[in-house]
Amino acid sequence: MDLNADFAEPAVVHAGDLDWTPSPMPGVSRRMLDRIGDELARATSIVRYDAGSAFSAHTHGGGEEFLVLDGVFQDEHGDYPAGTYVRNPPGSRHTPASAPGCTILVKLWQFDPEDRTHVIVDTTQATPVPHRDRPGVSVIPLFADGREDVRIEIWEPGAEVRLAPDGGAEIFVVAGGFSHAGESFEPAGWLRLPVGAPLAATAGPTGARLFVKTGHLRDVRAPSAD
Repeated sequence: MDLNADFAEPAVVHAGDLDWTPSPMPGVSRRMLDRIGDELARATSIVRYDAGSAFSAHTHGGGEEFLVLDGVFQDEHGDYPAGTYVRNPPGSRHTPASAPGCTILVKLWQFDPEDRTHVIVDTTQATPVPHRDRPGVSVIPLFADGREDVRIEIWEPGAEVRLAPDGGAEIFVVAGGFSHAGESFEPAGWLRLPVGAPLAATAGPTGARLFVKTGHLRDVRAPSAD
C-alpha cells in the first residue's frame, strides 16, 4: 500500500474524520496518515487499542516511536499514560497491550538504522521552555540528533508561527488547533511539509499543543525485511 507516499509534496489528513480500519489483531484498529508497504511498512498512523486488547510480540526492525494520546499503553516494560512519548530503536522488542484501552500516534521504520537510543518522556510532567527565536512558542524537547528533532510545541492563542525546517516537517494536533495555507487543523489533524516548504501558521483561539518532527524527510526509505 502507498498512502501519501510522494514526499516531495505536502500532505494533509484530518484524521478525526476518518473511519477506523481493523488491524490484523482483534481489538486494534488504525487511522493511516502515510504508508509505504503492507504490514511491514514505513508508516505514520493513529492506533486505537480497545480495552483488554493486545498485539503479538514483535521486533521493531526499523524502530518505533509513539505518543500516547489517551488511555494507558502497556507492554512488559511498563505502563505509559496519556502524554508519554516513547522511542523504541531498531532491534527493540515488546508485546503491546492496553487493559483500559488507549490511542497512540505511532511512527514505524523512520529511524537511522544505527540509532540505539531508547527514550521515555512524560510530557505532562515537563515544563515547556519559551523558544528564544519564535514568539508565542514554547517547546518540550523529546529527541534530537544530527538527523531529526522531535518535540512538543505549545502555541499561544493567535500566535503567528513561522518555521522553515531544512529537512521537512510533520505537525500533529494533540489539542487546540491552527490554520495554514487557508486550511484549519483541529485535534488529530496532520500536516506534512516536504523539504524546503515553509510553515506560515496561526494558532487558534485556544492555542495549540502539537507533536512536531523536523529534519527527517531528507532521506525517506522503504522498509526492508533484512
